[in-house]
Amino acid sequence: MSSIVLDFERPILELERKINELKSLASDGSIDLEDEIKTLEARLEKLKKEVFESLTPWQRVQIARHPKRPYTMDYINMTMVDFVEIHGDRMFNDDKAMIGGFAKIDGEKILAIGHQKGRDTKENIMRSFGSAHPEGYRKAMRLMGLADKFGIPIVTFIDTPGAYPGIGAEERGQANSIAYNLREMMLLSVPVIVIVIGEGGSGGALGIGVGDRVYVMENAYYSVISPEGCAAILWKDRLKAPDAAEVLKLTAKDLLNLGLIDEEIPEPLGGAHRDPEKAAQNIKKIIKKALKELKSIPKEELLKLRYEKFRKMGAV
Repeated sequence: MSSIVLDFERPILELERKINELKSLASDGSIDLEDEIKTLEARLEKLKKEVFESLTPWQRVQIARHPKRPYTMDYINMTMVDFVEIHGDRMFNDDKAMIGGFAKIDGEKILAIGHQKGRDTKENIMRSFGSAHPEGYRKAMRLMGLADKFGIPIVTFIDTPGAYPGIGAEERGQANSIAYNLREMMLLSVPVIVIVIGEGGSGGALGIGVGDRVYVMENAYYSVISPEGCAAILWKDRLKAPDAAEVLKLTAKDLLNLGLIDEEIPEPLGGAHRDPEKAAQNIKKIIKKALKELKSIPKEELLKLRYEKFRKMGAV
């Protein structure tokens, strides 16, 4: 378990500490505390279910941002083999906030692309905290063009607070690069699978978010704006972020009910950071299932279904 604890996790942490203390006391065999330990462990499991099965949207946003949560490269390493990263957009430079390359998943060739955050301050600065620049989106589209040319399915992992908002990014055509990706992804002739693994913020997420199947992990979020940004606009108070998270309907369950995504990917109790391997296996299972479904659909039908999927969004 991570040493970083969210506020609503504190009662769980305290109970875990008590259990560990009792186990330590009983380790030499001089004291029999087996019954007490079993009682506390049963209480711990009950408490975990009570807390994690009734999370508010804001609490899920906090889990989505957890610094120990698995990132794109973690999932690639845990679910795929033979990953070969490809760099650069052939126009400006290589954006470290967007990674991509070819890999295999149980022998199946795929293109994997995704936002990548850092684990410490130095790496986060290098990767712009997962906020891609125009060259990142151009790199992603360049790789998708290669996959399309060779008939290789595409899997994208979304995990970004939003596209990079700096002056340089705007000067180099941030909005244009995202809009271009939206159009071109709609026309790809190969299956495209999109998975929101953490934060799914605004156009920064949509820049690699057009697909035949769109999935959101249980404790991830997908939204037109961050809860803090929404609160600042609606209430002129960023402290209203929990209220904004509620009204934005940004959780996987809300998005599924609204018909905006295809499925919610379950996570280990407490979040993907508590058991990354299990979270990765859940993702691998959904990718293989989607590939099996989509590869059997003819190209013309695939394009038609993709168009209809996005065309009906927002209809009242």
